[in-house]
Amino acid sequence: MTITGRLAWAVTLGLALTQVASAADFPVKATAYGAVYNWTGFYAGVNVGGGWGRSSVDASFDPRSRFDTAVANSTSGRISGALGGLQAGYNMQINRLIFGVETDIQATGQQGKGQSTASLTSPNECLAPCVQPPPTVTNAPLNHSQSLPWFGTLRGRIGFMPSDRSLFYVTGGLAYGEIDASTTLTVAPQVCLAPCTPNPGGSITSNFGQAKLGWVVGAGFESALVGGWTGKIEYLHLDFGSISSGLTQVAIWPFVGTLQASSRLTDDIVRVGVNYRFGNAAVAKY
Repeated sequence: MTITGRLAWAVTLGLALTQVASAADFPVKATAYGAVYNWTGFYAGVNVGGGWGRSSVDASFDPRSRFDTAVANSTSGRISGALGGLQAGYNMQINRLIFGVETDIQATGQQGKGQSTASLTSPNECLAPCVQPPPTVTNAPLNHSQSLPWFGTLRGRIGFMPSDRSLFYVTGGLAYGEIDASTTLTVAPQVCLAPCTPNPGGSITSNFGQAKLGWVVGAGFESALVGGWTGKIEYLHLDFGSISSGLTQVAIWPFVGTLQASSRLTDDIVRVGVNYRFGNAAVAKY
């Protein structure tokens, strides 16, 4: 599903929720003095939800021998997991429009795994006169893992109030977070008939992580509950770009050389939350 499709889905869900919010709105409007809800002010709250992201990994192996050649294919997969955190912000209400800024910090359990293959081609020589034997091709699996232990955002919000106590909004801005990744090259042991030296095989792991800046866009729906409390449902799409590992030295015959990998991560999250707005939540209209 494209970002546009996800935003449309979020707006459709919000339209359904606003039916409930509008129905709950009638008793409030019927109170004395015709109290009108006021969204202006600072607020803070908590949220929980889940994330379903996509990670892609590119790996390369550079053999030390100039006679050998190597190819490592790419892979992509999903990361998923629960998340939860805190948010705070400020709203300014102008008629039925809301302008604001919000920041949040999230802890997540999102992680995922994938696998690709590294293929090493080594020529075989013989003493003349002979027919040169075909080259030896050795395949070794590359196991990849990615995780997003935490992230935060700093976003602007622009909203429209279909009623005094409900709000649709779009949001976007800066995302930041920690991406942890690893790539493991595993070479299987090789058995040979005597006289020869068997290859014991082995594995080596390249761990790499980085705090990254990225961007975020999304949409949501928020409705007044009781007093200064509001509830919301929100969708966000985050893009953290790519991180790369350094050169990892490999000495597991026949893979002798350097291993490098890069990982790219995007994330889609849906979360629900509650906010408490400080100050008067309603203004008496005489």
